[in-house]
Amino acid sequence: MNTLEESTVRTRDYYNSSDADTFYHEIWGGEDIHIGIAQKEGESIGEASRRTVETMAARLLHKEPGTRVLDLGSGYGGSARFLARHRGMDVVCVNLSEKQNARNRALNESAGLVDRITVLDGSFEDIPCGDGLFDVVWTQDAILHGSDRREIFREVDRVLKAGGEWIFTDPMQQAGVPKRDLGPVLSRLQLESLGSVEEYRSYAADLGWEEVGVEEMPDQLGRHYQQVHEQLSFRRPQLAGRVSEDYIQLMLAGLMHWVEASRACRLNWGILHFRKPA
Repeated sequence: MNTLEESTVRTRDYYNSSDADTFYHEIWGGEDIHIGIAQKEGESIGEASRRTVETMAARLLHKEPGTRVLDLGSGYGGSARFLARHRGMDVVCVNLSEKQNARNRALNESAGLVDRITVLDGSFEDIPCGDGLFDVVWTQDAILHGSDRREIFREVDRVLKAGGEWIFTDPMQQAGVPKRDLGPVLSRLQLESLGSVEEYRSYAADLGWEEVGVEEMPDQLGRHYQQVHEQLSFRRPQLAGRVSEDYIQLMLAGLMHWVEASRACRLNWGILHFRKPA
């Protein structure tokens, strides 16, 4: 098994586990399992996470109903349902975890959106879709799992129409941070490295893409992980018997590593938006 296959299997098995599925659905944000944009004290993880979706969608107001969107690493499909319900877009979700995809399909059916959302099992390093099919590719906090992020950019370029746009978020490192300083952060998800704004700009430039906008919000990452840590600690008794104690202990420790690295200005997060040449 090569490095790409190992990374794909490891990520899929992690998110397919009962521990991870219960944790992400009940603690991380429900339908939206990505970093939130918090604006005030006391708001929930779910509220902040939904604001991320709304903020990204606002950058696509020029897109009309019927726009074809590919949601890569779609999780439980909260963003896909938002785009379909509020913007009239047609969305294809591609995600590794069959367990998450099953929940996504069930939620789409309950929402009456199966005619607008298709859910596919697959990897974003080998997207199971034809060339030039999509007006927009949308990705939230998923690229970090890729073993070859340059290849992900190439795959996105392949499936985008001419003039198509890729808007995404990702937990990243700040430029110039030594890998040894990220060890505890990387270990939580068994990652080899993190990307950076500079790296992603370089990949985009190599493809001849236009930078539509990059908004860095590193403080939101640490704030989000701190809130998830607090919620997991508070709700720990309620999760007994449904999430293993070993998983909870490892998650609490891992989350704090991310909080501490964020406070030390080693991490970054934000919205990146690029356009393929017309």
